[in-house]
Amino acid sequence: MPTLIPILGDQLSPRISALVDADPAAATILMMEVREEASYVRHHKAKLAYIFSAMRHHAAALREAGWRVDYVTLDDPANSGSFTGEIARAIGRHAPDRIIVTEAGEWRVAAMLDAWETLFGLPVEIRADGRFLVSHAEFAEWADGRDALVMENFYRVMRRRTGLLMEGGRPAGGRWNFDADNRRPAKADMLMPRPHAFQPDPITQQVLAMVESRFPDNPGSLAHFDYAVTAREAELQAYHFFRHALPDFGRYEDAMVSGERHLWHSILSPYINSGLLDPLALCRRAEAEYRAGRVPLNSAEGYIRQIIGWREYVRGIYWREGPDYVRRNFLDHRRPLPAFYWTGDTDQHCLREVVGQTLASGHAHHIQRLMVAGNFALLIGADPAEVHRWYLEIYVDAYEWVELPNTLGMSQYGDGGLLGSKPYAASGAYINRMSDYCRHCRYDVSQRVGEDACPFNALYWDFLARHRPRLGDNRRLAMPYANWDRMPAQEQAAVRGQAAKFLAKLDAAPPDY
Repeated sequence: MPTLIPILGDQLSPRISALVDADPAAATILMMEVREEASYVRHHKAKLAYIFSAMRHHAAALREAGWRVDYVTLDDPANSGSFTGEIARAIGRHAPDRIIVTEAGEWRVAAMLDAWETLFGLPVEIRADGRFLVSHAEFAEWADGRDALVMENFYRVMRRRTGLLMEGGRPAGGRWNFDADNRRPAKADMLMPRPHAFQPDPITQQVLAMVESRFPDNPGSLAHFDYAVTAREAELQAYHFFRHALPDFGRYEDAMVSGERHLWHSILSPYINSGLLDPLALCRRAEAEYRAGRVPLNSAEGYIRQIIGWREYVRGIYWREGPDYVRRNFLDHRRPLPAFYWTGDTDQHCLREVVGQTLASGHAHHIQRLMVAGNFALLIGADPAEVHRWYLEIYVDAYEWVELPNTLGMSQYGDGGLLGSKPYAASGAYINRMSDYCRHCRYDVSQRVGEDACPFNALYWDFLARHRPRLGDNRRLAMPYANWDRMPAQEQAAVRGQAAKFLAKLDAAPPDY
């Protein structure tokens, strides 16, 4: 039976569910670079280059494995510009009797897939994505009837289900979560592990030229593009992480250091999210490193929790809450993001570091994203939908199913606490504790008011004060509110005046994006 099997740009696994039981002699794999997907937001140039290059390399690997691959490049003059348009053209070329496709990762694309059977008059089989451990129905069953969807509770279910770091029905080390051990600051160190930097091969060089030519005004730079673009290269990066970085990953998981983009982080999320690496296999390798005595438990557990806990959890939230999740705005924040989110041009050193490295590479680790870029957006009252759009555009590993709950829910508290039990708001003291950023900043992190005061300080207290009607009953904010209440009225007024002055200056600056 002639079968058309579309493989999307985030499905670059040879064992993707659409290929299970397929006959290479009777199937045609369709891979499509389409303008609609490349431009529905202004993706970072490195993100576009990574996806297109990884797709082209994956197509070559599939052909080598014996598959017939019909590949449509972005610059093909006949390219219709959309998935649906390219399916229509492929049906004309190959006359299939049916279409088999792995489910889409995002609501927007899922709606396209759902329409194909009616539109083309062919049977369309949409298969579950086997790269995830929990189906949409299974997550909904776990969530239904619960007063709070606490990730930690879900994570324990996943630990038992997979058997990872379990010993006779109990967690290894007697604790489920070692996050309290993973909050050490770090210093610049010449012996810090450095991930592999992959030199662009001829295929990648062609993609880089195409992206630069067709998306000249998109954010970011391609000057130092060094991502893995094949399964083999991604595996080399994984091996390097497990052998050299994972031992200290836990200890320094939340640390930030000026000029250091990677620290002990894996840099594997782009490869996991696009399909070049298998997430469960990586977790089993982390466990094996712990069992072999090469990695401490807090590092192995911290890494595993990010994948079988957090990654599976946010995907469940995304599909359970539906397409309108993006419009939630519990705190009624409406301010546009400042222009420096697209330029890095700010005199706040922490933001200059994080935004600067993001623009240069499309990467920043989770604490930089959450407690610097996200924290500042939250404190100034930025529109969560605009913040979401920035994160979706700017990070190479960002797909909506994983990025939206992390940004709108966790970072911006737009869902009112569905995903996070409190807003991730913090003053400059947190950044100073976990980084060396403040030592290089023109602002004084110890001051709340005055020309040299760290903007995060006044903004933090102003955030709490203006949102007290919504957040005052939150038990996790009881201590900050008690500290605010102990401030003399004159000091409270000065702090809020400082915040108002800063926000007025921010609003006066023209947008540049």
